Amino acid sequence: MIEVEHLTFGYGHGAPVFQDFSWSAARGEAWTVLGPSGCGKSTLLNILTGLVQPSSGKVRIDGQNLVRPRPQTGLIIQDYGLLPWATVRENARLGLRVRNYYGPDGVHAPKDYARTMDVEPWLERLGLLPQAAQFPGQLSGGQRQRTAIARTLALQPDLLLMDEPFSSLDAPTREGLQRLVLELWHETGLTLVTVTHAIEEAAVLGQHILLLNLPPNTHPQIIENPDILQPGYRESDEYVALCRSLRAKLEIA
Repeated sequence: MIEVEHLTFGYGHGAPVFQDFSWSAARGEAWTVLGPSGCGKSTLLNILTGLVQPSSGKVRIDGQNLVRPRPQTGLIIQDYGLLPWATVRENARLGLRVRNYYGPDGVHAPKDYARTMDVEPWLERLGLLPQAAQFPGQLSGGQRQRTAIARTLALQPDLLLMDEPFSSLDAPTREGLQRLVLELWHETGLTLVTVTHAIEEAAVLGQHILLLNLPPNTHPQIIENPDILQPGYRESDEYVALCRSLRAKLEIA
C-alpha cells in the first residue's frame, strides 16, 4: 500500500529530516508514528499526502508514484478544519460537494466516483444525527472531531492519515474516539497511519509503531504490537510493558 524508497527530505539548508530512508506499510494495516518534537512525524505525513515532495527518492501509494494528493487518501488534522458557518451535516458533505463539482476526473475524485451527497449513514454511525443541524460553535471538541471523521469517511478513502487528531481533547473523550477509530478501521479495512506524540496513544492505535529519532532519520525503527484489538488490551500487562519499552527507547534517543 505504502512504499517509501530512499527518501531524502529537508528544510532549507539545515540537516535533512530524512536521508536515504525506506519504509513500507501493507494494505489494511494500522500504523502509529511516534517520536520527539522535531523528529519529522508531521513531515512524513505531509509527504504521504502528496502535499510535499521529497528531494530524492520515491513514494508509491497503491503501486502508483505519488506526485500530487490522491483522492483516495483521507486526512484528519488536530484543529478539525470545520467551516464555522456550516452545520454538522453541511460540513460532513463538504468533500462530496467538491467531488461533485469536478466529477470523476481521477484527480479530485476517483474515476469510478458516482455523485452523491449522502452522509446520513456516517452521521448515524458516529452518533451525530442529533447535532446534524447545529454549528461547530455549538459542539463539544469530541463532536467536532467526529464531524471531521464523518466528512473524511464519507469520501470512502483506502488510506487514512491522522495528525495528532485527539491531542486537544480531555482523556475520556480521547479514549472514546480512539476506540471508535479502531472500530472503523476494523470495519472498513482501510490503511491507517496516525502521528502522535503520546506513547499511550501510539500503543493503543498502532499494530505497528514507527519510531523516529531526531534528524536525520536514515532507517525505520519498527515495534510490533499485534494485540490492539484484544478485549481489555489497554489494561493488560502487555500494554503496560510496551508503553514502558517505548518510553525507554525515546529517552535513549
